Amino acid sequence: MTRTIRFGFAFLLIALGGCSVNEVITADETELVAASAPKDESQLLDIGIIEFDDGVPENNNPESSRIYAPIRNAESRYLAYHLKNTMQGTGHWGAVRVIPSENAFTDVMINARIDESDGEFIELDVVVTDISGQNWYTKHYKTQTGISSYSENRDRRQDPYQKVFNEISNDLYAHVEALPEDYVQNLQQISELKFFEDMSPQSYGAHLQSDKDGQVTINRLPAENDPAVHRLRQIRERDRLVVDMLNEHYANFYYGISIPYHAYRKASREEAVNYRQVKRSAALKTLMGVVVLAGSLQMDTNDSSYSRQRMKSTLRTIGIGEGLNSIIAGITRNTEASIHVEAIEELSESFSSEAAPMVVSIEGQARRLTGTAAAQYESWRKLLRDLYEAETGFTESIEVGAPMRAPETAD
Repeated sequence: MTRTIRFGFAFLLIALGGCSVNEVITADETELVAASAPKDESQLLDIGIIEFDDGVPENNNPESSRIYAPIRNAESRYLAYHLKNTMQGTGHWGAVRVIPSENAFTDVMINARIDESDGEFIELDVVVTDISGQNWYTKHYKTQTGISSYSENRDRRQDPYQKVFNEISNDLYAHVEALPEDYVQNLQQISELKFFEDMSPQSYGAHLQSDKDGQVTINRLPAENDPAVHRLRQIRERDRLVVDMLNEHYANFYYGISIPYHAYRKASREEAVNYRQVKRSAALKTLMGVVVLAGSLQMDTNDSSYSRQRMKSTLRTIGIGEGLNSIIAGITRNTEASIHVEAIEELSESFSSEAAPMVVSIEGQARRLTGTAAAQYESWRKLLRDLYEAETGFTESIEVGAPMRAPETAD
């Protein structure tokens, strides 16, 4: 192959390198397994989904990591609540709630950390444990959204990340189906005794026993005709009511940010795809530019034929020009890629959240619970303990006001 042919071949590669190829990705799907017939409620375990760990690393640099703390903070609640909705609709479980901490004793708890979430990819590390301290399983879930995941004609009930939520629900169902019935009942009893112990450690602290590995077993059960048991069960129902009210707060947040969050993820996915294509194109164009430029500079223009010499000289000049233009174009596209990152960062700044204060009325007295959902719940539990210890008792009903958003305050 002569130098002229080699140069022409490189020139052709430059032309091909300038052409971009758009990615067309079709998202995988996993069908959600739903109950074919209703189960006896006594065999349905309650599920507690703890707010997801946002996965934001220490000393995070958004410009390089493309992880934006305000977005992840919102996602830690949004994704947890969507998992609740997914699982609640299967018919396999009792109450499925988002809980602010493990102190809201429930039969099965789901912890998850967001490893990646940029509108295109989602990766979650999920740990499932039960109230006895038994680890059910730890699993990594991931999926990639497709071009139709954010289509206007999509099923609006399905989240772009729905495959992951369906897989978590299906795996949990498969695990619980393999458990013996007495194990399920045992978990329900431990949940109840954990609550009793938290309210009255002196009376119920000896009913449960924990080994060195944190595994909890039942030493003995309280008498069913004990008035204190009946009263504590009433208190626990009030406690569940408060957790349900906190879930209304999560619901308000979930539905409140659903439209802007969907818009963010759609734009973020487009930015991520564009960013990847631009980086790939920039690298290719820069590389080809260097090849052509190097080849052109080395091209021998000395020739015995004046016409061939003139043609080579012209090709050499064109090659140098095209090579420089390709290098400049590559640098320009790298700058364009940084603009995409800035666009994502700008979108993330629109997210913020405030914990809604909760007002509970006990015996005609209003108690205002403020702070984060976890702080509100801890304040409520302290209130319960104080009331129980003081033996002031409860009225027939405790009025728990629906959560409301905290009023915005001027900076």
